Amino acid sequence: MKIVLTDAQTVTQGDLSLEPLKEFGEVEINLLTPDEKIAETVMDADAIICNKTPLNAETLRLASRLKYIGLFATGYNNIDTDYCRERGITVCNAGSYSTDAVCQHTFALILECLNRVGDYSRFVSEGNWKNSTTFSPFVYPLSEIAGKTLGIVGCGSIGSAVARVARAFNMNVLAYRRSGRGEDGFVDLDTLLRGSDIVTVHCPLNDDSYRLFDEKTFAKMKDGAIFVNTARGAIMDENAVAAALESGKLAYAAIDVLEQEPMARDCVLCGAKNCIITPHIAWAPMETRERLMGIVCDNLRAFLNGTPKNVVN
Repeated sequence: MKIVLTDAQTVTQGDLSLEPLKEFGEVEINLLTPDEKIAETVMDADAIICNKTPLNAETLRLASRLKYIGLFATGYNNIDTDYCRERGITVCNAGSYSTDAVCQHTFALILECLNRVGDYSRFVSEGNWKNSTTFSPFVYPLSEIAGKTLGIVGCGSIGSAVARVARAFNMNVLAYRRSGRGEDGFVDLDTLLRGSDIVTVHCPLNDDSYRLFDEKTFAKMKDGAIFVNTARGAIMDENAVAAALESGKLAYAAIDVLEQEPMARDCVLCGAKNCIITPHIAWAPMETRERLMGIVCDNLRAFLNGTPKNVVN
């Protein structure tokens, strides 16, 4: 079979081997495929492996041999799953591969807001400690994580992992998900917003969650709360985040995702007050990407054996 990778550069920049995919047939590696070139790039593919490439009726119109799409991702909002189902194309994602990594990054962002490690490191590197009159110049406010209430929006694999770590930090945990089912601590969204010192987002992007965090949502949160988003950028209204930061409604926003990626040149959050942004790298530790490659290969192997798994359509 012919396997076409459309955006290999999104999972490896030479550090992660793509050799395991050659077990299954001829592999064509495209580092990044412009949208206008997708249709011709995949026209003779039996299988496509991608991360964020948009695959829909337009980009797949020439792919008459296509039977399988494998994702280097958990989210699949870039795939028209209804169209693929109609065409008999199986779509499989890589669920749960990044749980530990995203949980780790979530707390890295939270702790940066509370401990100001970057600010204090810069304070020292600029020579200010040398000129201090005290041995402990606490020039930036610090805050303990213990005792704070963490509101988790979306409590699947990642959200559940975040809850476990939060409890280890002696935090109080509130959680919300649409089904409302699960462990004690699940509440409606308004209750979570009112009661949380920190709100962290771990839900998928869909019609219900698109710009869920807007001006009205932030208005329901505690004054001086912290907002964390490591899920999808379009779950928040970036203008509303900037306004909440400027007004002081939010003390901090700590964000790993934006609606447009790479960041737009006129992004309202670039340089916004008390806004920490990392470039969608919560999922990207080496160990995580190695695990991802293993799941992608397992998914393709299962499909070829007639027992597909992690099917999303």
